[in-house]
Amino acid sequence: MRGLGLVLAGVAISFGAAACAGKRIEHGVFHSPKGYRVTIPPDGWVVARNSRAVLELRHGSEPVAIAVNAACEDERPRGSLDVLARHLLIGLRERSTVLAERTAVNGHTAEHAIVEGRSIEPGGDRMRVEAYVIRDARCVYDFLYIAPPEAFETLEPSFRQLLDTFVAR
Repeated sequence: MRGLGLVLAGVAISFGAAACAGKRIEHGVFHSPKGYRVTIPPDGWVVARNSRAVLELRHGSEPVAIAVNAACEDERPRGSLDVLARHLLIGLRERSTVLAERTAVNGHTAEHAIVEGRSIEPGGDRMRVEAYVIRDARCVYDFLYIAPPEAFETLEPSFRQLLDTFVAR
């Protein structure tokens, strides 16, 4: 799916290129060197190699992706959660907002948005992006789920499952 990489690159651009070193997965749980963990959903999700996000998952049978990133301490971006969420969507044009809300994720305040648009490349595909931005005293965490609109509902529960397992130290 063209454009998927552009949106995922937006995560890395927002928070600087993330180092791949230090990725640790034990019994299906990703332990970030930034001090948080999430459980990788079963059912065909594979860790993408050479990703600029701290964790990028691609599905084996569908053109969808999940990306997780964090910026901590001095790298932590400033701005409100809604502004930080909009920065994640820089790689989309012709955007329409499906949902924008403030919510909670495992006890943390989060900005949640679902947006549909096209990648910025010429002839870019339409895609739907679900984003959560969470901030705590140490870090800002980004969670993205990206899929073609017609396939969005199919694997979105996997994204929710991953998000529900988020634990920060």
